[in-house]
Amino acid sequence: QVQLVESGGGLVQAGGSLRLSCAASGRTFSSYIMGWFRQAPGKERERVASISTSGSTTDYINSVKGRFTIARDNAKNTVYLQMNSLKPEDTAVYFCAARPAMGYEYGHWGQGTQVTVSS
Repeated sequence: QVQLVESGGGLVQAGGSLRLSCAASGRTFSSYIMGWFRQAPGKERERVASISTSGSTTDYINSVKGRFTIARDNAKNTVYLQMNSLKPEDTAVYFCAARPAMGYEYGHWGQGTQVTVSS
């Protein structure tokens, strides 16, 4: 079992930056693929980025490529999302989630952190 706690959200002007952190409990963090998701009001939740267990492979949705970077530190049981050149359309609640490397679904979720980008 892994528990996830996000931090780092807030209010920022367009063009600014934020770094989200997600701290995981448990000793098996390195065995989970980690993802960052977001959900804006009235919209479906979407996966923004994901990272492999070792951190060697990452994936992003097209709308954030070149602006967001996902990274993990397995020694600290933490995954990060560095968000640069933020746009108003990035406004959403951001969640981190974990799924077992051999699994198919993200079964562990954090409580979410609000990111608001003003124009």
